[in-house]
Amino acid sequence: MWTLDDLKTDRDTQITAICIGFFLIAFPLYFSVAASGVDGAAGLGGVRDYEVSGELTYVELASGGEYIADGTTFDIEDLHTDAIDGADDMNIVGVRLTMSYEEDETGRGPPCVSQTAPDTITGTAMHAGFNASSSGQNSGTSHATTVEWYNSSLTGVISGMSEAEIISEIDSMGAGLGAYEASIEVSAEADSCTNPLIQDNEDNGEDVSYVVELIVFDYTIAPFIEITDV
Repeated sequence: MWTLDDLKTDRDTQITAICIGFFLIAFPLYFSVAASGVDGAAGLGGVRDYEVSGELTYVELASGGEYIADGTTFDIEDLHTDAIDGADDMNIVGVRLTMSYEEDETGRGPPCVSQTAPDTITGTAMHAGFNASSSGQNSGTSHATTVEWYNSSLTGVISGMSEAEIISEIDSMGAGLGAYEASIEVSAEADSCTNPLIQDNEDNGEDVSYVVELIVFDYTIAPFIEITDV
């Protein structure tokens, strides 16, 4: 057992005490660094089973309504995440353009006996090289065009991946920030009348209401521990 006098006067005791102090500090630090760098990212876990849970929310970027003439395209302007408070802190993984419409053409009765023909409404959404288009007809009431840039299948229990690999698939890492483009095109169809003496219906376009929304994915990742009955 050392005394305070030994530490003050005995060189061998001093060296031994310094070595012990060094190892008491160095070993925990080493194992901490080694554990945090298993997959090359500080603080992230290596390959094992993880449980990934998340929730999608939608943040409005723009909305409105427009009469769109047959054969023309309406561009929705000024779409940028700068207009959204806190966008820098959001995990923006996609954009959704929802269009709503109704048939504004009226079918004629006898002697024409015509029915309204459906118009086709096509929405296109784009961001940073990602794009999608989809069409709907006003025999229905609405449809949506959705563009996503994350792996939506990575929820639940995930095996064979590191935590960093999972994050790279579900976190946009800021890729959702910046400018967006969205447009709506209308192709109107006027039905023909079965009576040749009566002029066909006119259908010059369509009233379309729209909403452009950012898709935000909030997630958590935790090591999965399976609990079985004993």
